[in-house]
Amino acid sequence: MADILITDDERDIRELISDILRDEGYTTRLAANSQECMAAINAEPPALMILDIWLKDSQMDGIDILKTVKRDNPDIPVVIISGHGNIEIAVAAIKQGAYDFIEKPFNIDQLLVVIGRAMETSRLRRENSDLRRKEVASAEMIGACSAFRAMKAQLDKVTRSNARVMLTGAPGAGKEVAARYIHAHSSRAGGRFVTVSCATIEPERMEELLFGRESAGRGVEPGLLEQAHGGILYLDEVADMPLGTQSKMLRVLVDQQFQRAGGADKVRVDLRVISSTTRNLEAEIAAGRFRQELFHRLNVVPIAVPSLEERREDIPDLARHFIRHLHKTQGLPNRALSDEAAAMLQTMPWPGNVRQLRNVIERVLILGDGTGPIAARELPTAGPAPEGEGRIVLTGALATLPLREARELFEREYLLTQINRFGGNISRTASFVGMERSALHRKLKSLGVGTTTKGGTRVAYVEDGDEDEEAVAEATAD
Repeated sequence: MADILITDDERDIRELISDILRDEGYTTRLAANSQECMAAINAEPPALMILDIWLKDSQMDGIDILKTVKRDNPDIPVVIISGHGNIEIAVAAIKQGAYDFIEKPFNIDQLLVVIGRAMETSRLRRENSDLRRKEVASAEMIGACSAFRAMKAQLDKVTRSNARVMLTGAPGAGKEVAARYIHAHSSRAGGRFVTVSCATIEPERMEELLFGRESAGRGVEPGLLEQAHGGILYLDEVADMPLGTQSKMLRVLVDQQFQRAGGADKVRVDLRVISSTTRNLEAEIAAGRFRQELFHRLNVVPIAVPSLEERREDIPDLARHFIRHLHKTQGLPNRALSDEAAAMLQTMPWPGNVRQLRNVIERVLILGDGTGPIAARELPTAGPAPEGEGRIVLTGALATLPLREARELFEREYLLTQINRFGGNISRTASFVGMERSALHRKLKSLGVGTTTKGGTRVAYVEDGDEDEEAVAEATAD
């Protein structure tokens, strides 16, 4: 199991504790004085320490060692033991960060319970550290286009300061990823990244969740502000914060302190605030829905996060990143991305931005045809272009062809569709498409399009072989 360092100037005591713990499956190390104790910690920090207050022939007493450990290795739980125990010593030890205090002669069962709980605390702290490392991975920025590079240059600058940042952009563009990037590369990376989802928290519960509460029955319940102490508080969709809470949040930013609900004492916090919004906050201020003073406090460094529409050349790299990530985290197939599929992804509309792209890639990996490269036919139909833009959505195959070949494929498919639409009537087709009948005949001949009668109906077909028919089908299948 885990390693426990036992420091006591009485040999019988430290060996007795060691024997008891080894019987329970723990591994132990022993130190008789402060010099041996600090040397053991410097060689390899233990998972837990059992430390006597009074140490003979030592340069430091137990409280001094405790202070040093909590300064340099704050995650190590320390259980204090003493044969001269009193309330004052216990309180002093707890104030300095000791996990618990046990008086000699101690009860073995009590000792084992305290150590078991302390080891569980140590385990949870290690898990929290692992989660923080995973958060760093979730803060990875992917892209190379000019819009992305400009944004990332701004992010890199703000990581070196403690200034408040306001991130703006469309839903799903990656504002939280940008906030996590700032956290992961700042001096607060060792602290927590606490998200406040202003749009999803019920207005009547917002202040309790932010500031915490105190009550006789439940004691102190820390809020999100206290949890973010030493780290970063991320206000997601800050425009949805109730006006009353905005006033109190403004006071926190000014004073760096607040009162819990039901409490009388001031709670001081050290945190950095990053906000995000999809709305125009200046319009929200004009409408009386957002406090101008809070806006100026939060909007010290405004950074716009570009939409996927503004960084289409990054889409293939983002798609490949999501494939690798989903393979690693969910065990989905680690498939390559074909050129046709990459081109189709770049031509599709992305109203949901990066979040929508990730969902599409996950769906394809779950429902896809196998382990080979992802083909364009596996991607969802792009659908019509937004109304009023006068645009059509290209398929992946067309988007990968030179203009001459793409135009030829388009004209062939377009005329095939129109001829069949008018029942093979060339005169009506020519009138609709705006061509002279003779010119249309010449165009059809150059494209290898002919007509024939099937089932009493005149239909158009491709005359020059199956290969061209397959090319047309592939270019228009989606």
